[in-house]
Amino acid sequence: TEMIHTMSLIHDDLPSMDNDDLRRGMPTSHVKYGEDIAILAGDALLSESFAHMAKETPKSIPAERIVKVVQILGDAVGPVGLAGGQVMDLDCEGKSGVTQDELQWIHRHKTGALLRAAVASGAVIGGATQEQVESCITYAEKIGLAFQVIVMCIFTAI
Repeated sequence: TEMIHTMSLIHDDLPSMDNDDLRRGMPTSHVKYGEDIAILAGDALLSESFAHMAKETPKSIPAERIVKVVQILGDAVGPVGLAGGQVMDLDCEGKSGVTQDELQWIHRHKTGALLRAAVASGAVIGGATQEQVESCITYAEKIGLAFQVIVMCIFTAI
């Protein structure tokens, strides 16, 4: 999940997205290495995240759990996850009258999608029941929303 998160930050900073030159006080990847290398680095991190999972998950974990985690992670980065959240984010950027529902949708499908994937994946790999996985997802959604509220308060104060 961390590789996917890093990919999302690299891509989010690109000129065609949020066009950020700094992240945590450091030059962003496209500023330091060029836009082409930044795009490729993000793409490589995304594909490597799936390869890493396939290679490094202990053989004692049943294959059906690994396949379920692949599905969870795939959903987290696809049109109902990061990609969809980024599309809505771009659509709302600079637009007046963005509703709280739209903002929450964006957050649920960007940061929230990754938090859900990380927590649900751990639960699945650990052998949790579907009910337990759902409880973990609810927890992750609440943490994700709390995180976004804190971030918005920090940026509003700056």
